[in-house]
Amino acid sequence: MSCTVWWEGAEKTRVLIASDSGCGGNKPGELLTLRHPKSENGTCYLFSNEMLQEIQWFKQSYGSWFLGDYISQDGSLYMATPIDPVFILLPIFDEARMKKGEDPGKFRQLDEILFVEGYPEYQHLLPLAEKSMQIVCQTQEVGSMKFYRLDNSKVLAWLTCKVSCLKKTLPELDKNYAAQGEKQTLVDAVSIVGEYLKTEPWLKLLYDHLGLEFVDPTMKETNTENLPNANENKMEYSNSSQEKANKKTGKPGKQTKQAKVETGSKNIRDMFSRACKKKC
Repeated sequence: MSCTVWWEGAEKTRVLIASDSGCGGNKPGELLTLRHPKSENGTCYLFSNEMLQEIQWFKQSYGSWFLGDYISQDGSLYMATPIDPVFILLPIFDEARMKKGEDPGKFRQLDEILFVEGYPEYQHLLPLAEKSMQIVCQTQEVGSMKFYRLDNSKVLAWLTCKVSCLKKTLPELDKNYAAQGEKQTLVDAVSIVGEYLKTEPWLKLLYDHLGLEFVDPTMKETNTENLPNANENKMEYSNSSQEKANKKTGKPGKQTKQAKVETGSKNIRDMFSRACKKKC
């Protein structure tokens, strides 16, 4: 289910698809700028009815929206999907305990922890943090006050549970996962969860905890992006050979027939840009 909401006073019209729970009620929701848990870049999230959703962005080269009697020239599409707030709050709680070496760190109150310089909108997550962060924190109560401190063992147990659930779900979503071995599916699940974790310490600790060989996802993405396309190599080699032959004979050779490229075809992974790469 989705709903249509107009934000009054907006300078430009944008189309956002979100669940009813994310945009229902008296208020359509608030767009918060928070730090992405992995990149630490300022990132836009939708917060409404105590649900936090990350925003993904898709845009074709040409397109527009017909919204009733109104035409929006910007044909981009934003999609809001629920995200576990523990992922977003984990780096904040990690910094707040001020852990040094074997020292487990300090207990802090929530309003102190969520005071992040340059990001005042973390204060909106105070009720959400009170409900969700106990699963990865030790707590102490002094009178009417409650103090929190992140616990590594609880974080690893929570991450292991996330990976286990995802490992069971992946084969149901894609038959390719069902055809591969369990270990590779486990590696894929860790890789997906790792998109929301810093390499140090959480991602490395998770790999070690699960008995897997650590692979730096940043290096993997960089190497993949730098790999040349096989078809492009063949085309370049063919054109180069033809040019050399023409120079030797002094005759204009026939134009090399290039492989037909489908201009409207896109890789499905390129259709969406994660919130960490696009700020609203």
